[in-house]
Amino acid sequence: MTRDYSQFLGPEKSGLPRQELSALIRLGWQTFFAQQTDVDEMAATPPCRVVEVHRSGLRVAGDGFATEIPPGPEATVGDWLLFDADHPQRSRVLARKSLIKRRAAGHDRKAQLIGANIDTAFIVTSCNADFNLARLERYVALAMETQITPVILLTKADLSDDPAPYLAEARSISERITVLALDARGDDARNTLAPWCKPGQTVAFLGSSGVGKSTLTNALSETAQAATQSIREDDARGRHTTSHRQLHITGAGCAVLDTPGMRELQLTDASAGLEETFADLATLAASCKFNDCAHETEPGCGVRAALEAGQIDGNRLARWRKLLAEEAFNSATLSQRRAKDRAFGKMVRGIVKDNRK
Repeated sequence: MTRDYSQFLGPEKSGLPRQELSALIRLGWQTFFAQQTDVDEMAATPPCRVVEVHRSGLRVAGDGFATEIPPGPEATVGDWLLFDADHPQRSRVLARKSLIKRRAAGHDRKAQLIGANIDTAFIVTSCNADFNLARLERYVALAMETQITPVILLTKADLSDDPAPYLAEARSISERITVLALDARGDDARNTLAPWCKPGQTVAFLGSSGVGKSTLTNALSETAQAATQSIREDDARGRHTTSHRQLHITGAGCAVLDTPGMRELQLTDASAGLEETFADLATLAASCKFNDCAHETEPGCGVRAALEAGQIDGNRLARWRKLLAEEAFNSATLSQRRAKDRAFGKMVRGIVKDNRK
């Protein structure tokens, strides 16, 4: 099947009006990546960016070229490579500025890479039954862990009798986060999100299916590149429209990552992100008498004292503790888990032996 890569090839080759932006800047090239190479290396192995990942390999685009690389480089959508034309599978992956990942399904706790080198994560939810505060906290922690700017977008506000409670709940997550209600269609979305979508920037839309991620992608791109569908009326859940992660390049020179809906988002290696998301609770925990305080019955617990004084919300505390336990479990290596299992089994066998005596 012939694919149209014109959106990646720059204004002169795509038929767009001439702009001052180079093709690399339109793709998201920044000083961070340029510092990892030099002029001679770039001439021999020109930079290109991964715009799609499939089982057959990587689809990449660079300055004046777009091609496919067979499986080989360990890369995800948004990664930058130095393309080796003679040996494409040996193309070098540049160090990442940021990386969004989650724990993949299964028992081995492998990390699934979602997208790389993202500047802003638009966390999209809607003003209906899809709204879930705990899930939003997970997305925020995911973004903050890798120093991506999180922005929460509330869509379908026009279908809600009163969007104010949704806005208030979302803003309760952190004072550092911008929360916006907007119409995902047309000029409203494009104008509202413009401050984060400047030339050379890369943004990603994250959230469940049917909340308007693809509609927002189309609004920024001013085209209908991403397919869209409406939500189901019986439970407000969306139908899957985006089947794989894909990087779109807007006419303004901003790269936009559209992702399939993710209802399950298991955190891994996100301790710093959780500390930033729940900064108030982390500060209280630092005042506990014991470093390993579980914030349950220990004496001198600053978190429990604040809870009893009505200074913090019990539900928020419960969600924080749950995420901390989940992150620790998922981040433990397989060897560490096996060592713990062996130690626990040894302890159980010792107790059984003593009881028999």
